[in-house]
Amino acid sequence: MALTQTQIDERVAVLRRFRALLEAQRDKFREYLAVLEKHGGTIESENAEAILAHTELEQHIVENIVTLQKVITPIENLYSSLDADQNRDDAKISQIQGELEHLQHQVLARNEENRSLLKSHLEQIQSRLAEIQNPYRNLKSVYAAVTPEQIASFIQVDV
Repeated sequence: MALTQTQIDERVAVLRRFRALLEAQRDKFREYLAVLEKHGGTIESENAEAILAHTELEQHIVENIVTLQKVITPIENLYSSLDADQNRDDAKISQIQGELEHLQHQVLARNEENRSLLKSHLEQIQSRLAEIQNPYRNLKSVYAAVTPEQIASFIQVDV
């Protein structure tokens, strides 16, 4: 079956777009992995503001990855519907997909490490808070240690 020039151009456009989107997603995963690695250091330093900033940056990157995936899925369906013989960039796309899969595994592993690190730091903070002696811990009011006679002496009533 002979393809027209228009069909060939459409297929080339789909392949280029698919490859560009996969490369963009790969770059986002690399960026996310770098942020996760830095986030591990901020968790160990117990800098709350830096942890919050890294968490917000991670959320932004994840949103970008999800948005890219929403665009990639239909393009990938178009790509897979093309004849395998016509896929000239098949090796490059397979390589990018392999790199993406490897990066996803790295991201998941690093994310798990950060979660466990954060969990252990939270447990340490909770144990330190439990060790703090609070003189008001079981009192109903900060004034509960004051007797009613003492409170009456504080009040001056003029007649």
